[in-house]
Amino acid sequence: MTPRLKAGIFVRALIRRAEVAGAQAYVVRKGSEEAGAVFLKVSRLDGSCIVLNQARAGDGELVWATQLGGPCDEEKARAYLERQRKFDPDLWIVEIEDREGRAFVDEKIV
Repeated sequence: MTPRLKAGIFVRALIRRAEVAGAQAYVVRKGSEEAGAVFLKVSRLDGSCIVLNQARAGDGELVWATQLGGPCDEEKARAYLERQRKFDPDLWIVEIEDREGRAFVDEKIV
């Protein structure tokens, strides 16, 4: 199993990576600096988005899991993330605005 970065370091690097590529990214909700779960909301700026969170595949590989069955509207994503926030107050929510729908993560999206 590969060691993980602290959540705060990962989020700051992700935002920088998105901005260098010409997208906008920002923290919607700041969680635990050390080990909070990270959720990404990738908005295509056309009213649709995808929500991703970190997970482990069966072989232990770190992946990003698509939530809500794939692309959805902004309101459905907002409601889902609010439910997750109530369940886990230490989570991070990062929103990426990119017309191409890029998540700017190295791991596989499943």
